Amino acid sequence: MFLSSARHFPEARRLMEQAVARDPEYAPALARAAICCFRLILDGRSEDPAADRLKGTDFARRALERAGANPGVLANAAVALAYFGEDIGTMMTLVDRALAINPNFARGWHAGGMLRVWAGEPDSAIEHLDAALHLSPCARVGTSANLIGLAHLFARRFDQAVPKLLLAIQDDPSFPAPYRFLAACYAHMGRLDDAREALARLRAISTVVMPDLGHFRNAAHREVVLSGLRLALGE
Repeated sequence: MFLSSARHFPEARRLMEQAVARDPEYAPALARAAICCFRLILDGRSEDPAADRLKGTDFARRALERAGANPGVLANAAVALAYFGEDIGTMMTLVDRALAINPNFARGWHAGGMLRVWAGEPDSAIEHLDAALHLSPCARVGTSANLIGLAHLFARRFDQAVPKLLLAIQDDPSFPAPYRFLAACYAHMGRLDDAREALARLRAISTVVMPDLGHFRNAAHREVVLSGLRLALGE
């Protein structure tokens, strides 16, 4: 499910929950509701992250029970469950199953790239994300560009990360994540004025500067983001 903007997820979650209420067995709606819960927490837009985490986990597990051979349900449920703390290797296997069912499934390649970023496999992640963009060239590129930029940040290729993160911001200025990663990149490059400007733009759309990065399984990768943000904040 690709939405046009991060700011649309609250309304999307409301509509998905309406669909689930009408048909509690409808796997696509369950999986998409789980994705909305994950994105609300990720973007700092959740009014009750603990409740949304429980709700999203329940939606995703129910979706998997009813997924059958639906690649969209498999991919969306796997992403949500990986974010909520389930074993990421297992979730990557579910996405790989979705791609075996439909090798031309752009969302599946995107999901596989996302999980590989979180798992600490930046180069494999970039390959998956590039495949998604190739298969769906008309889709908005913000989330893919953000993940590719993040993968380069994790690999400490800061000069390659910056243009991808700038593209992600241009594509969706309401998406908080690329501002944080851009600030961290600039700080590690010694461009502290640019880092502070990125944080100022972040604060215009989000109150969360230092996010929970528990979904990044590699401790060194979490630290490269957090240490960059601390530098940008002057800590």
